[in-house]
Amino acid sequence: MNTEILGIIVMFTLSVLLAIPLGKYIAKVYAGEKTLLDPVFNPVERIFYRISSINIQSDMNWKQHMIALLTINMVWFLIGMLILMTQGSLPLNPDNNPGMSPDLAFNTVISFVVNCNLQHYSGETGLSYLGQFWLMFLQFVSAGTGMAAAVVLFRAFRDKSTSALGNFYDYFVRSCTRILLPVSFIIAIILVFEGTPMTFEGKDTMTTLQGNTVEVSTGPVAAFVPIKHVGTNGGGFFGVNSAHPFENPSYFSNMVEMVGQLIIPMAMIFAFGHFIRRKKLSRMIFSVMTVGFLMLAIPNINMETNGNQAISAMGIDNSLGAMEGKEIRLGAPASGFWSIVTTVISTGSVNAMHDSSMALSGMNELLAMMINSFYGGVGVGLLNFFIFIILAVFISGLMVGRTPEFLGKKVEAREIKIAMIIALLHPLLILVGTALAAALPQYTAASLNNPGFHGLSEMLYEYTSASANNGSGFEGLGDNTVWWNISTGFVLILSRFLPIIGPVAIAGLLAEKKFIPEGDGTLKTDTATFGLMTFAVIIIVAGLSFFPALTLGPIAEFFSMK
Repeated sequence: MNTEILGIIVMFTLSVLLAIPLGKYIAKVYAGEKTLLDPVFNPVERIFYRISSINIQSDMNWKQHMIALLTINMVWFLIGMLILMTQGSLPLNPDNNPGMSPDLAFNTVISFVVNCNLQHYSGETGLSYLGQFWLMFLQFVSAGTGMAAAVVLFRAFRDKSTSALGNFYDYFVRSCTRILLPVSFIIAIILVFEGTPMTFEGKDTMTTLQGNTVEVSTGPVAAFVPIKHVGTNGGGFFGVNSAHPFENPSYFSNMVEMVGQLIIPMAMIFAFGHFIRRKKLSRMIFSVMTVGFLMLAIPNINMETNGNQAISAMGIDNSLGAMEGKEIRLGAPASGFWSIVTTVISTGSVNAMHDSSMALSGMNELLAMMINSFYGGVGVGLLNFFIFIILAVFISGLMVGRTPEFLGKKVEAREIKIAMIIALLHPLLILVGTALAAALPQYTAASLNNPGFHGLSEMLYEYTSASANNGSGFEGLGDNTVWWNISTGFVLILSRFLPIIGPVAIAGLLAEKKFIPEGDGTLKTDTATFGLMTFAVIIIVAGLSFFPALTLGPIAEFFSMK
């Protein structure tokens, strides 16, 4: 067990060590400075811009950025609906998988467009290879969209006073070609050598040790899996995601995929500090996020490692920990760590079944998504945290009797109103969705695999995962129904685009204001004290919003086990 804990420490430490130089590289990419990959991608990008007639030298204000973002996402949605509903008649379908129903196609395409990947289908039986490739494309571009939006925030606070915030398409393409693609390629090579399939053949016929013949799905798995982690997407090629030995063959591949999830969300924080030339601020943000992450991760590792003590009391060997729903090649500690990494970062991939987690482990997984600000997804994690910074600036200013300021810009009523709307939108979507599901059992009761407290947790988890753009699930829930497909589909739309538009709008409005040089009365936002204030705001908002629902779900389940 000590070796497994050491493996977790190595994974986390390696992620931080890689994220620091990667953050500096990302800042150079967005600043237009020279990098090692320029000779490779400059010609490719020039061809793309020439064909599409995009002029990346044309600066956009924040509204133009958002119009471009929404327009291009609508195009991807329409193409995706067409492909998934007709895939049964399209090429690259050796297993003859049928087209999706309209409600399932709606949910699936929306989910991948918004970087959630809430899969209500089973990958190997629900999609053709063409469908898988389109979803892989969406995993690249949805991550690139979030990163491009974050760069608008970067630009807003680098220049003292401006409405020119760069070009959305420039940031978007650079995110995909210079950052996501190279990192995904490296991980794909490692996975191929670890045994992950990369083929266009259909099912492979194998003979088991008992002599039975079985058909096993394969496919271009090694191309699909890296971007699901690097882009914090989480969609699995197979129904059981990274618990499948083809997606995650070994403990080493588990470590690689874990690092792949962590490095870009971490690196974006350091990139922010490099880009705006305020490294101390980025270190404060990283410290607050890391403290929050560890407060969730350490208890989960401990609870999953110790397992259910009621089993030990029955005289049954429990030394391996809580192993229900887990893979023996990975173990309980690594699964407990993954469960928080994937929910904190909004990846949503799983290497064990979250529905089988210990009751309070499930609560922490829910909390990670409810807070949705510790590291977070690529790009949008920083945007979510920015909302709480603005609220902390405002509250701190009121407490000390000073005009709230952030990086030389006055934070006024308009910015606070936007921040409050965005902060309250997340709990609104989760709690209203769960309340409707509980109030309409004629649509939802048959979907539940567990009655009572755990059944409520399954419904709460589904809407929390959708609102947090996460995609994992308490998969005792039978979620491929019209109710779940449509209701979570609308939650996915609202929870993706409004929380991007809000922070970008605040950044754009602040960027246009007159720059005020720091003086003796300026509230310092890069100190440990302000970091503690921001952390307190996050915890208070999450606690007031979600504690009653958690009490009725995982907390009640925990006490019912006594």
